[in-house]
Amino acid sequence: MSANEKVIVIGAGAGGLATAARLAAKGKSVTVLEQANYFGGKLAAYRRDGYVFDTGPSLFTLPAVYRDLFLKTGAPLEEAVNLQPLDPAFRYQFSDGATVVMPGVGAGQCADALADGLGGKAASEWRSLIKRGGAMWQITREPFLQSPLKGWRGVMSLAKNPRDVQTIAPFTTLRSLGENTFSDKRLVTLLDRYATYTGSDPRKAPAVLATVPYVEQTFGAWHLGGGISTLATALVQRCLDLGVEIRANTDVTSITTGGSQITGVRTRDESLSANIVVANADAGQVYGSLLDSSAAQKINSEIAKSTPSLAGFVLLLAVNGRTTGLQHHNVWFPEDYDAEFDSIFGRKTVPVNDPAIYVCLPDDPLMRPDNDHESWFVLVNAPRHGDGSNSTLNWDEPGLAEHYADHVLDVLARRGMDVRPRIRWREIRTPADLERGVRAPGGAIYGTSSNGARAAFTRPANQSPINGLYLVGGSSHPGGGLPLVGMSAEIVANLINSAKPG
Repeated sequence: MSANEKVIVIGAGAGGLATAARLAAKGKSVTVLEQANYFGGKLAAYRRDGYVFDTGPSLFTLPAVYRDLFLKTGAPLEEAVNLQPLDPAFRYQFSDGATVVMPGVGAGQCADALADGLGGKAASEWRSLIKRGGAMWQITREPFLQSPLKGWRGVMSLAKNPRDVQTIAPFTTLRSLGENTFSDKRLVTLLDRYATYTGSDPRKAPAVLATVPYVEQTFGAWHLGGGISTLATALVQRCLDLGVEIRANTDVTSITTGGSQITGVRTRDESLSANIVVANADAGQVYGSLLDSSAAQKINSEIAKSTPSLAGFVLLLAVNGRTTGLQHHNVWFPEDYDAEFDSIFGRKTVPVNDPAIYVCLPDDPLMRPDNDHESWFVLVNAPRHGDGSNSTLNWDEPGLAEHYADHVLDVLARRGMDVRPRIRWREIRTPADLERGVRAPGGAIYGTSSNGARAAFTRPANQSPINGLYLVGGSSHPGGGLPLVGMSAEIVANLINSAKPG
């Protein structure tokens, strides 16, 4: 592609902004079109009365991905955001009352913390799991996560030898890996939790997701002063510094083509020409709604076969007073974790009766009005929004959200953390709200899940069969979450920068 060719990016989420910055740094003319009235997509915050809540990602891991992005487009990441290591970072409470406080970095220290909280063989068995996750990471990082792969067969062909395939264990689930590694069911539950980082069911997600705790404990858990959403502000500023044009309230209604070549986009108000279109939007919407071609229909039919990721039910709590004994990230596990995944992915979807409850409680003066108040972000996994078919639930049903919010707080109280008397006000965010806000179908957080042996390896490709169209973000390869979205942006930018002029 020559420098004077025009690039349009649909969507100003983290992936779209990161791609725009990388392309502009190479001299490309880039315009970003965002349908909302703000930039950042799911990487967002809610502010009220001095309380600040990250409403999207609340954990920052693998900072090297964004260090690379900022170094290659201008000043370092540390000059754009306030990067803060967390230590300790996590508090896990199990159904029997056992509690583990985990450091923010160090697999050995984390194993020791598990031994302190759970006893038995917890330390040695966790070290074994992390060693396996590290081996998986070394095998998959460059040839899979950082490469523009094209399907399952392409992944398997990258295995250097049969031993690598055995390490990855592509037909083993994360749950099976946990059961084969741990003698303590609580460690199985903890490992299960990492499947939800990709919106998945650990009983169906591949064992290779053991890379997630490896990455978290090897490269650290981080916070950004003022909230993770400050990364969106930094990405926008970097784009502006590089001459990227960013438009809000600009709704793209279609992607135009001439033959098999992209020619631009149409918005509600105008047509814009472009040689390259980067879609930072749900892949199903790109191929199912924005394009009208047989090639798009074929791809969309394949996407429709995949299992969407789980959604989330969120409470934003303005809390009076300060809470002792909690950490930045806190999880209360249920007695029966399987019941949660059955409620979400089963034939009869219902709000989870006894959910795992996650609370993000940043000790950050920029995220609370003063030292006598706290901002609580509460999240439970939930079925997607819909009409009740295809494992969905109508979250707009009158009274459902308020009733379920009360229920979640009641469950938290039964687990020993009764915050109800201290709540000044609360905001409720359902999967229906996420769908309306960022056009995530059903409010699915990560697009498609990793349920199934092939699912993690067969997300929509970054380079479309339609010449000039590229996909970036959580619903395309390599998947959701800030680190993978950042890798997705690097893949797309490299593909475009290395493409021959059409």
